[in-house]
Amino acid sequence: MEKVVLRSTSSKAKILGTIISISGAFVVTLYKGTPIVIAHRSSVSLYPPLNSLKSNWVIGGLLLTAEYILVPLWYIVQAQIMKEYPNELTVIFFYNLSVSIIAAIVGLSTEKNSSAWRLRPDIALVSVVCSGLFGSCLNNTVHAWALRIKGPLFVSMFKPLSIAIAVAMGVMFLGDTLYLGSLVGATIISIGFYTVMWGKAKEEIGEDHGVSSPESPPTTQKVPLLQSYKAQEV
Repeated sequence: MEKVVLRSTSSKAKILGTIISISGAFVVTLYKGTPIVIAHRSSVSLYPPLNSLKSNWVIGGLLLTAEYILVPLWYIVQAQIMKEYPNELTVIFFYNLSVSIIAAIVGLSTEKNSSAWRLRPDIALVSVVCSGLFGSCLNNTVHAWALRIKGPLFVSMFKPLSIAIAVAMGVMFLGDTLYLGSLVGATIISIGFYTVMWGKAKEEIGEDHGVSSPESPPTTQKVPLLQSYKAQEV
């Protein structure tokens, strides 16, 4: 688990980097700015109109807020689970099974139209399969593996960075317009991310050289993520 000591340079870097990353995420979300790369969209739009009668931005915002509060808490719990039972596939199997049962109950109670549940061999079926394989199975397995090796902070810091990655992917593959706010926010997020990673690396280097501090008691030598995984396999 992460420990914070305000007198430590590594702890200050982690706190400052986290604040910077969150600020960058707010900039991407709230500030649009002038367009830098203007995309020419086709007549077929993948996005529903913002003034749709079915849209409820208040409920959606509250649900997203709840998600991003609960997900880091789940990372902390999952990190403790992986210490006691370091088997990623089994843990993720039961996690996905529980999520599927809860999602089925909620979905069936909110959508009673049976035709909405029919999957045809088109882009809808492809999106469901890809979402299950990559969005749930592979994504959660990699998260569980990284949690066991590096801890919850390492995994959580990729959440704000994913906003910058989504902006870049949208411009390259979906033809989205790149705005100044997205560029500035993505830059701020990247700076905050690397600040946290620098603080984490400095903390681990101090442990490697046997530097005694209240933040990190002497432990076994830490090595890079992939190197430690290979050592465990051997």
